[in-house]
Amino acid sequence: MHDQLLVFWLQLFVLLGAAHGLGAVARRFGQPPVIGALGAGLLLSHSVLGALWPDGYAWLFPDDAVQRGLLQGVAWVGVGLLMVVTGFEADLDLVRRLGRAAAAVATGSLVVPCAVGFALGFALPDTLVGGDTPRTVFALFLSTALGISALPVIARMLAELDLMRRNFGQITLAAATANDVAGWILLGAVAGAARSGNLALGGLALSFAGVFVFMALAFALGQRAVDAALGSALRRGAGAAGPVAATLMLALGFGSVAQLFGLEAILGAFVAGILCGRSRWQSAETFARIETLTSAFFAPVFFATAGLRADLSALLDPVVLGWGALLLAAASVAKFAGAFAGARVAGLHAHEGLALGAALNARGAVELIVATVGLGAGVLNAASYTIVVLIALATSMMAPPLLRIAARRWRGSDEEQARLAQERLHGSNLLVRPERILLPTHGGPNSVLAARILDLAWPEGTKVSVFTAGDVPSADLRRVLSIFEKKPAEHVHSRDADPLPAIVEQAAHGYGAMVVGATERRAGGPMVSDFVDRLLGASPVPVIMIRRGALAERSEPEQQSAFRRVLVPAIATLPGRAAQEVAFGIARRAGAQVLLAHVVTTPAPQEELAYSRFEWRREVEALDGENDEAGHVARRVVDAAQSLAREMGVATETAIRIGLSVPRELLSLSRESGADLIVLPTSLRQLSERPFLGYGVEYLLANSEATVVVVSLPGGWRGRA
Repeated sequence: MHDQLLVFWLQLFVLLGAAHGLGAVARRFGQPPVIGALGAGLLLSHSVLGALWPDGYAWLFPDDAVQRGLLQGVAWVGVGLLMVVTGFEADLDLVRRLGRAAAAVATGSLVVPCAVGFALGFALPDTLVGGDTPRTVFALFLSTALGISALPVIARMLAELDLMRRNFGQITLAAATANDVAGWILLGAVAGAARSGNLALGGLALSFAGVFVFMALAFALGQRAVDAALGSALRRGAGAAGPVAATLMLALGFGSVAQLFGLEAILGAFVAGILCGRSRWQSAETFARIETLTSAFFAPVFFATAGLRADLSALLDPVVLGWGALLLAAASVAKFAGAFAGARVAGLHAHEGLALGAALNARGAVELIVATVGLGAGVLNAASYTIVVLIALATSMMAPPLLRIAARRWRGSDEEQARLAQERLHGSNLLVRPERILLPTHGGPNSVLAARILDLAWPEGTKVSVFTAGDVPSADLRRVLSIFEKKPAEHVHSRDADPLPAIVEQAAHGYGAMVVGATERRAGGPMVSDFVDRLLGASPVPVIMIRRGALAERSEPEQQSAFRRVLVPAIATLPGRAAQEVAFGIARRAGAQVLLAHVVTTPAPQEELAYSRFEWRREVEALDGENDEAGHVARRVVDAAQSLAREMGVATETAIRIGLSVPRELLSLSRESGADLIVLPTSLRQLSERPFLGYGVEYLLANSEATVVVVSLPGGWRGRA
């Protein structure tokens, strides 16, 4: 046993090192690293390493069932995790919007190659048919081998080529999923036919029923189980390890249930990934940790192990080589033709059809599994097994360059380009990105204004949880929920008598930020209510607090969020960047003008600052002069803020001022410019047993007639991965 463990550790060491090494080489030649990992397995296989160094190969990869089982166990965990990551990345809303196209491509890319494979199954010579297998069963098996697509390989290829979010990338994932599901069902039916000697139609019907029942249960009841498990992990406060462990346990559980239904466990892992990605308790950090572990270790080992099982020496037989070349050409042409035809039927551009054909043609390690099952069931012999392996590897290697060429020739429709640009922008944002946002509310016009600010600032697709505790008038709740026409919104209610702990606990469950209204003020007291004060101090996530100004209070309710001019400071800090993102998001949706203000403080006495208008302009021009370091800094800060505004599609004006007090100058600018909304950044500090927003923020809260939005970041917050 000691020697077996030594060999096992060395196998992992060699496979992982070779996979990453050749992956780096593949990347230098413009191919995804997954091709290098497959190539590493080929070089370490019996046909290459075994031929060059028989003794070394025999020691490192001995012909021992236990030794093979250890390595295959790690490989299966790798493909399972890869399916979880793929499920995380699958955007079902986008797939649903592209449903007609996905259905047409899936049908064409499956039916055409299956038909070609079935026909060729009767044309191949008897020397390629395993044992006494009936020709019909052999033809059905070949049909399965040619029709299937390798979802894990395709997903990794799309991710590494940065094509996952393209429309055809999502259609490819949907079609590959359908191909994979159908392929596993057909494989089970054919394997049963090989064992029984008949077509096993009853087994095929049972497999279809198993898929239907499994999917129905997974999406009807499974989402509740996923939410409960992830929510429980977060409440236990185990840090990042809790949600990661819960996600992995869910993947194992769903995989086990799928296997129990007679399906493949990796299909269950894929469904678990989808449900975890859709859960309101899931976070980007959990996904990043699992994806890193998968791409760094498990996926390379899986792909290398898949290549390790190939035996290229069988290709020395001219008959095997000739039929192999014919089947490879037929498989590729059929998959391309089927995908292209489906794309054209769906009304997609010809370049999209070519890209879909190139991606779906990759069969990869999934087909190696099919080949292994066929060999074990006696449907294939050594020669036909080698041909299927050749098809799997060759199609995977040709897919990336062909896909890259097709994608380069098609940038997408105007709608797709605009969507991708917005996704890239929001992906680089610190705060305003399509994450889950919490909106605590007790009803009333202030809650409606807070909901409107949230709706304006955050992009479409952002999930909103409207949180209530105690009794809230149903009419007020409906009014708040009605704000989010283009955002999925849910109502979360707590029965706790004290809403503060319930809100804080809820906020810790994977939310990106919290939006809250605060209108209460008392002379000589805090600028906001005691409750909001305590909430600001306890929140684990950024809080965007809205305080209606006198201008809004005097307006009609429908006009209170009709902002025309937004003032935001241009400062080069983390809170400053977050506040700018909020301000620009609001202005873009509201069609408002933005004034970027930067104030340079001076120690000069107040009376010396009573400039005439002409002297003031001259002072600002001097500040921007070439020899004034303060002017350089101010201009760089303002330019950086303007650059972000342009990226977010917002027009801005700028103002650089000199003064003793930043808040006084901001208040003066807001009045001069007619700003009806001021967005302020702050980092909370503790003062006199209550959170302190800063003198400047509290001064503006007390004196501004405009509505004030305060973007507050908790201590130590650095944004999300």
